[in-house]
Amino acid sequence: MRRFLNGLVLGIVVGAAGFWFVQNKARQHPEAEQRYEAAATQAGASARDTAQLVSDAMKAKLETLDLGADEIKDELARTGKIVRRKARDLGAQVADSAADARIDAAIKAKFAEDKDLSVWKISVSADRGHVILSGTVSAPGDIAKAVALALDTDGVSDVTYTLEVKPNG
Repeated sequence: MRRFLNGLVLGIVVGAAGFWFVQNKARQHPEAEQRYEAAATQAGASARDTAQLVSDAMKAKLETLDLGADEIKDELARTGKIVRRKARDLGAQVADSAADARIDAAIKAKFAEDKDLSVWKISVSADRGHVILSGTVSAPGDIAKAVALALDTDGVSDVTYTLEVKPNG
């Protein structure tokens, strides 16, 4: 929306400069002045139409976000604050949660397939590709194996671990 408004302001400035230039040239040629008058009238009508479209778009956006005066008053009375989120931000959060759940499941499946690692003793937590492994393993080499398996999972960017070695016994 900001880009559109910046373009609109730039268009108005360029249009005003063009208006001045054409007006000066039109005075030098009477037939050009008539064409200029017609073009100026048409440009004014277009500007009014554009302003109306921008106004309608803003009203629709405010309506979509429940930012009418009554909604704001009611929400302030109920909660003391106004909170709105962009739909794509919520969508990204849902996508991140789904990706994190997929990463957790993939890593746990790899641990379940490995005879030296216990899916019950190693906790896996993913947050936007950052994985944390915690719990216990039976040998120091199992830490390296758990980290390597986690890093070899799609969507994982890094692994932090607080795994402790506790021999079975």
